[in-house]
Amino acid sequence: MDRRRFIAGTIATVAAIAAGRSVIAATDSASVSGDFPPIDKTREEWRRLLEPQQFQVLFDEATERPWSSVLNDEKREGTYICAACYLPLFLSETKFDSGTGWPSFYQSIAGNTGTRRDWKLIIPRTEYHCARCGGHQGHVFDDGPQPTGQRWCNNGVALRFVPASESLPDLRA
Repeated sequence: MDRRRFIAGTIATVAAIAAGRSVIAATDSASVSGDFPPIDKTREEWRRLLEPQQFQVLFDEATERPWSSVLNDEKREGTYICAACYLPLFLSETKFDSGTGWPSFYQSIAGNTGTRRDWKLIIPRTEYHCARCGGHQGHVFDDGPQPTGQRWCNNGVALRFVPASESLPDLRA
């Protein structure tokens, strides 16, 4: 069943593109908004701070295997933050089960993500990243639930979950 939903979502996205519909408005250049300065770390500094798979996903734009993230089954109230710089990206009330094998949300926290057009699979997709450190998070599609109709499909290793009962960590500088 999960595989069917994933394939159906992919077919819907391809059909929308073929019909000339925009799959989420984005420009070819990166777009970002937010009231925080970007972090100026070298790749080597990030490599030392992160687990190897986190670094590959966040800074080499790799993709983790579907259904491999413990965050897929996370149901508690809380906040999903960037695994690199700890910027809050999603609230738990926006999380839903997309059946794709990756944690999915219908809305990000305003101003905390940036987007750009991704042509890696030939079909244009909208890639999104952390607005503070630039770490790759995933892709956003227009086949999600209401109220936005969006599916922010995230690599679980690119996130950390902070339960509502705990304080958010200070942003990494």
